[in-house]
Amino acid sequence: MSMMIRPIVLHPDARLKKKSVEVERITDAVIELTEDMMATMYDAPGIGLAAPQIGVLERIFVMDCAKKENEEPDPIVMINPLITACSEEKSIYEEGCLSIPEHFAEITRPELVQVEWVDLKGKQHSEEFSGLKSTCIQHEIDHLNGKLFIDYLGPMKRQLITRKMKKFKREKLRGVE
Repeated sequence: MSMMIRPIVLHPDARLKKKSVEVERITDAVIELTEDMMATMYDAPGIGLAAPQIGVLERIFVMDCAKKENEEPDPIVMINPLITACSEEKSIYEEGCLSIPEHFAEITRPELVQVEWVDLKGKQHSEEFSGLKSTCIQHEIDHLNGKLFIDYLGPMKRQLITRKMKKFKREKLRGVE
């Protein structure tokens, strides 16, 4: 089975604002989709990728927060993820997004999250995450709910980034890099 790097949907795009649907069962197509998503994420390169970012409106995301040179890869596939609890304590991370390349902003989110999800074997998981993994999970679940990290910004900053992205997409279509 060959993995395929899929095109990433760029903001603004209506698909990024839609709520994704639950995955009914784990099929070969779902497994193949997650393999493609992992290949696309690593190629980009990024630490997380939600299915809507490649135009598939299903509640699936992949992540791998191992970024250091000698760190072993730590890929995680979450199907139908649900945050069941989060901490009062907050953390701030500079976030970026593969659907909004070259734009970053400091976003405040809960430091800890308790997450339930299903893996590719259909096994139910429940685990607490903190730090970068917590931020990444919240960012990706936002994608599944039609929300982008720039939605946390003020209207002026959000509009500026959206205008720049429209220009970026126009130039990309014309082949200007």
